[in-house]
Amino acid sequence: MDAATTPSNLNIANVLTVVRIVGVPFFGWLLLADGGESVGLRVAAWAAFVVLMITDRIDGDLARKYDLVTNFGKLADPIADKALTGMAFVGLAIIFSDAELGWLFWTVTIVVLVREWGITLMRFVVKKYGVMPAGQGGKIKTTLQAVALGGYLLPFEIWDNVPSDVLRWIAHILMAGAVAITLSTGVQYVRDAIALRRESKAAASS
Repeated sequence: MDAATTPSNLNIANVLTVVRIVGVPFFGWLLLADGGESVGLRVAAWAAFVVLMITDRIDGDLARKYDLVTNFGKLADPIADKALTGMAFVGLAIIFSDAELGWLFWTVTIVVLVREWGITLMRFVVKKYGVMPAGQGGKIKTTLQAVALGGYLLPFEIWDNVPSDVLRWIAHILMAGAVAITLSTGVQYVRDAIALRRESKAAASS
């Protein structure tokens, strides 16, 4: 793609990405208001989370369909995802702090956030060698995280036809899968970054 056909950074896909970032504080407020004990606010936080996550699918589809892929979008889109899921992880960890397994959720939160923001920082470091777009494993990881977090965000007690323990264990299983893929894709991204750096240096010296 030459300069004449390079899409502008000011396009609908990137606007939706920015909206997702701006919506994170609002989602966080809904989640943590009243200490997370208000069922109504928790449901509203769940709805906000779902809407914001849907924009991730929409902006990606629009970017590919209308050739709106930009370097800004490649970098900002994963940042938007990590800001939103990171707020969910931290907010839920705060809410669950007094629960019996609160320490476990904090452990999961710290491990996931260190991986997520570590990879994001690495993307910026290797940007001079080339942009690393999200791979298929990263997309699966984001989907699993979103579904698992959505399960924790929605208060289990509002369900009358399904025992809350069943829903809770489904969320636990999904989260375990999300953590496993989060760590494995993190290792793969590190390998890809090393390969990208090596190839870029080899091309420059040839």
